[in-house]
Amino acid sequence: MLKRAFVAPDPGRARLRFACRAVLGIGLAVVVCGLAGHSLVAAITGGLAALLALFTVTDPTVRGQAVTTALLPAAGFPVLALAALLHDHPLARDAAFLAVMGVGVYARRWGPRGHSLGVFAFMAFFTTQFLHTLPRQLPELYSAVALSLLCAAAVRFGLWCYERGTTAPAAPAPPAGTGLARVTTRQAVQAVTGGAVALLAGQLMSDQRWYWAVGATWWVFVNTASRGETLVRGFRRIMGTLIGIPVGLAVVVPLHGAPVPTALVVAAGVFGIFYTAAVSYTWMMFSVTVMAGALYGALGVLDPALLALRLGETAVGALGAMLAVLCVLPVTTHATTDAWIQRALRCVHACTEEAAARLSGTPGADPAPRIAELEALLGRVRLSLAPLVHPLSPLRARRARAEHVLALLDACAREVRGLASVAADPEASHDARLAAACWRVESAVEALTAPERPARATPATLPAHPAGTEPALAHLHSLERALAELAAPLHSPPGAPLVTA
Repeated sequence: MLKRAFVAPDPGRARLRFACRAVLGIGLAVVVCGLAGHSLVAAITGGLAALLALFTVTDPTVRGQAVTTALLPAAGFPVLALAALLHDHPLARDAAFLAVMGVGVYARRWGPRGHSLGVFAFMAFFTTQFLHTLPRQLPELYSAVALSLLCAAAVRFGLWCYERGTTAPAAPAPPAGTGLARVTTRQAVQAVTGGAVALLAGQLMSDQRWYWAVGATWWVFVNTASRGETLVRGFRRIMGTLIGIPVGLAVVVPLHGAPVPTALVVAAGVFGIFYTAAVSYTWMMFSVTVMAGALYGALGVLDPALLALRLGETAVGALGAMLAVLCVLPVTTHATTDAWIQRALRCVHACTEEAAARLSGTPGADPAPRIAELEALLGRVRLSLAPLVHPLSPLRARRARAEHVLALLDACAREVRGLASVAADPEASHDARLAAACWRVESAVEALTAPERPARATPATLPAHPAGTEPALAHLHSLERALAELAAPLHSPPGAPLVTA
């Protein structure tokens, strides 16, 4: 599992740059807050704001990202004030926290911007509980957050804007429907229900650190779209926390709160969060846990009992989320899996078209954005299929089929990346056979995504490429075979044994 997190494909070193830029942006934010004379609590608040700005803002264009970043204070400042003012009114505070949680999940229907603002608002409330913020501290916290967002924006949009000139893959639109037929509406109800369970159970465990349980419920719901995804995410959150606690103790306790080594541990935690987020939620939570331990060490309140309590609160929060998705307006795994696979297959075809167009000399043809979109879609496919491929899944036939589908989709992505690499070679020339091969890829995708339509080619007619075939054709032929093999697992009944192609 650790190996997969750190050797997973990273086209264009996107994850590496994402993580390094985060360390730079958050580090700059904390340093600027310190130079401005802010307290440690304010600097931590600013650092968390910069982390959220760099992590959750995922609009498909740089301009959209800048607008969303500028809007973050509008979502966070009122919530900071509300949470601080309700600090000594537990019932009103709890009701407000759950309301912010529900609105934050509901806001996903407005795409990446709604998601980012919802996360920032929730974390503003969470941060006030974490730092026990009082109304008199608000001016300093507002200043620290504003400075930190400016620093994060300066790094992201000025110093190191590696996305400039490219278009990031847009997040898929929420499923259609009205009222409770919409996934976002169902999940908002589920989140409030699970959050209420977590809040009550968390307060029974600790009247000081109960918010960890609510936070665990919140983050289990983020980026999930079915009950299976939520169950697996809850399990992985507990595992990451469980692994991170002993490591955090071993690393942080000997530091005794020393500023420089503690800052290095926090920086390593930040890097781990950003680098592993796309490929392993378990190791992302491990990084979060180690970073949180370092922050507690800096605040002078770290001890084994506190981290053990955090593990318990995390388990309670994850359990609240699991109960909610199982019992309240459940969204089935199968209902979401098929849509993600179909989108990934259509993107494979679009990648192939762009690469072939570039090879033929079409001006402006560039498969790179489509490759990035495909990687994002495959991440969603893996997340959606995670409940079926989990080692503890009792559905062996469905697990075998899901594993086969994932392996073949990964093979498709590998061949598409290879094709794009060939297309990027300025010496690559157009071959008339490319058009025919791309046509067959299109036919194979149509047969998989619209099986009621007659396919224009069948696996039996796909020609084998002879020795010495051009690299582009070799990738296209391998892609054809992977698509042809996908027909068996995708078109067999969900409960039937895997049919080999």
